[in-house]
Amino acid sequence: MPKRIFIVDDSQTVRKLVRTCLETRLEYIVCAEATDGVDAIQRAREVEPDLILLDFSMPVMNGLEAAKVLHDMLPRVPIILFTLHKDTVPEKRAQAVGIRAVVSKTDQFDVLLGEVLNFVGVVRTATV
Repeated sequence: MPKRIFIVDDSQTVRKLVRTCLETRLEYIVCAEATDGVDAIQRAREVEPDLILLDFSMPVMNGLEAAKVLHDMLPRVPIILFTLHKDTVPEKRAQAVGIRAVVSKTDQFDVLLGEVLNFVGVVRTATV
């Protein structure tokens, strides 16, 4: 069964790019998208993600605020902060609200994919 990823980012372009890159791999499916932290919190339980990719800088509620609530709601679901502002997010502060990794949007996509693999692994389909 594919791993379910929940993408939270206010940029439709970023959400589409990440969705496309993840879904080209058979073991991942984007189960939902949200445009801000409040939207993410409202949808998180119903979509049952295996992992949350969360932007930092969003309107209404930023990623650190949303991560705290999401982590309290779904403590076993890893959260990766995927942001342009990696240098402004102290690692200890991110960890304190339940974020497991911080990845810069300026990194190669393989960096993000590596972190996704670290937390939800790879689902292999049987060969016949």
